[in-house]
Amino acid sequence: MEKLMQICAAVAFLVMLPAQAQVNTPPPASVDPAIAELKAGRDKIAADYKADRAACDAMKDNAKDVCVEEAKGKEKIAKAELDQKLKPSDSNARKVAEAKVEAAYSIAKEKCDDQKGDAKSACVKQAKADEAKGMAEVKAMKK
Repeated sequence: MEKLMQICAAVAFLVMLPAQAQVNTPPPASVDPAIAELKAGRDKIAADYKADRAACDAMKDNAKDVCVEEAKGKEKIAKAELDQKLKPSDSNARKVAEAKVEAAYSIAKEKCDDQKGDAKSACVKQAKADEAKGMAEVKAMKK
């Protein structure tokens, strides 16, 4: 009989517990639309990057390396553009331009690996010159 009383008391307590929890539950916090947009944008960028990288897996040798660099560059540019879209500023605009220059340089440098000797040296030199020109334009944006 005593066990039955204990079980009844425990059941009564457990039944009352959710009711009490509902009374004291604060209202759900509203999610800031900017944060939701940022999260959705980052998720889309990550999914796009994953798909781009998966497409590179079918390639071989330097073509695969170029593809991977293109995917990384695209991701970096997309992140910078998302930041600029959500928080427009001169600083974020420079970051977008800088990301584009860096991505173009890394892709160009990777493409140079297909060449040999003087042609490769000239290709790398041209890639570095293009990067320097692009970075000079980014620095000019600061003024």
